[in-house]
Amino acid sequence: MTDLVIRPLAVSEEDLFESLPDPGLVGFAAFGDTYADMAAAGQYRPEWTWVALRDGVVVARAAWWAGPNDDEPLALDWFDFTDMEAAVRLLRTAPLRAEYSLMLPTGWREDPAVRRQARSRIDAATAGGLSLLVERYRYRWTPDCGVPQRPARLEFRPEPDDAAILDVFRRLHQGSLDAHARRTIARSGLDAACQEALDHLYWKPSPRDWWRLAYDPAGDLVGLSVPSRNYGDPVIGYIGVVPEHRGHGYAYDLLVEATHMLIDEGAEHIVAGTDQTNFPMVATFARAGYPVAQERIDLI
Repeated sequence: MTDLVIRPLAVSEEDLFESLPDPGLVGFAAFGDTYADMAAAGQYRPEWTWVALRDGVVVARAAWWAGPNDDEPLALDWFDFTDMEAAVRLLRTAPLRAEYSLMLPTGWREDPAVRRQARSRIDAATAGGLSLLVERYRYRWTPDCGVPQRPARLEFRPEPDDAAILDVFRRLHQGSLDAHARRTIARSGLDAACQEALDHLYWKPSPRDWWRLAYDPAGDLVGLSVPSRNYGDPVIGYIGVVPEHRGHGYAYDLLVEATHMLIDEGAEHIVAGTDQTNFPMVATFARAGYPVAQERIDLI
């Protein structure tokens, strides 16, 4: 068999990256995106985009993503191949490590062709050194979904003190259903998970003064609501209820408040996400009229 050449993409080699046949059933291609368009918009960098070639033909490809101010990739989100062995070797050869997020259409397991495409990528990623972390839902709200009415049960206040926000995260992470938070707590401790959550909110290019703490009529802290933006969309940045106030549906109040704040800022759509195993939050998004637009599998 011809030796495999594994290397990063050179500048202006977008056509080479896109030369690999892709049925467009999973990943960004399933939703009408192309690597060339996303690279032109600054989503990818040549040195973080790798290909595996046999006789000059691309048989595997991978693109790692980061924000415009990041010094290292944050996610592997474009990964496909016609040769699984080459794909595994590409992942093991490229000096880049980040979580792999595989985007999938809703109900993907019901379509055998889509299921096969997804399974092959998961198998290649795990053979390449990654392990399954969680399956997630991605939501997309638009005005056609209706604007949920504020329940008016809570008072929302800004909190400029990061130390206070970290204290809130220490409470929110107790019994958290979020797989990423639970993994960080297990590996590095509670304080590391809280700092990670705070850093992620700061990473988003939206105003710090949008963050809100929620209080009940007695003045007790109920939770944190963060409307936000990422580098592409208005997003629900964070919703969390402290343990002593869980079970009363307050996550709905927090989500509705964040929704209204983003609408007031001119948002014409809002994206959000949660783990599929976080059943209370899944129910909250459904109640607020957020439809599932995609599914996602995270491997790390």
